[in-house]
Amino acid sequence: MARRGRPGHDLESVLRCAVALFNERGYDRTSMEDLARGLGITKSAIYHHVPGKEELLRLAVNRALDGLFAVADEAASVEGRAVERLEYLVRGSVGLLVEQLPFVTLLLRVRGNTRVERAALARRREFDRIVAELVAEAEREGDLRPDVDPAVTARLLFGLVNSLIEWYRPARARTDISEAVARIAFEGIRLRA
Repeated sequence: MARRGRPGHDLESVLRCAVALFNERGYDRTSMEDLARGLGITKSAIYHHVPGKEELLRLAVNRALDGLFAVADEAASVEGRAVERLEYLVRGSVGLLVEQLPFVTLLLRVRGNTRVERAALARRREFDRIVAELVAEAEREGDLRPDVDPAVTARLLFGLVNSLIEWYRPARARTDISEAVARIAFEGIRLRA
């Protein structure tokens, strides 16, 4: 079967351009005309790759979400205590954020204005539930502070992780950001003997 699309652009390059524009201008304020201009092709050429703008959004947020759930699955198989699985999940999530920064940034900016955004938010809530359950298990095992609601701890922990989209720039990084986040986070929430 012949490859669809214009020479020089494949689905990945169209998607990356769309994500950059969505992050810069906002999904609602980005038109297919803006995307065509950014790619240097006609709007009709974009439709060789995707049926529309909403499909680009779906592909982008699902890339970030699929990555998060893959890390959660890996964390679930880690031997040992819940706090060790939680730390693995945090480190892996930071690694994913660094690797897929534009996609995770877009995911964290969706507000539920479209069907695709509402589906993404539902998946994010499911991920939050997984994190909160790990926190609760680590509390029951005596490794984390029991005086903070597990859902609050989970949100604060991933608030720290998610804040990276606002300031982290890989080209300027001089430290292992996964290690830094894990050290700061887990030194603060571990229960002291």
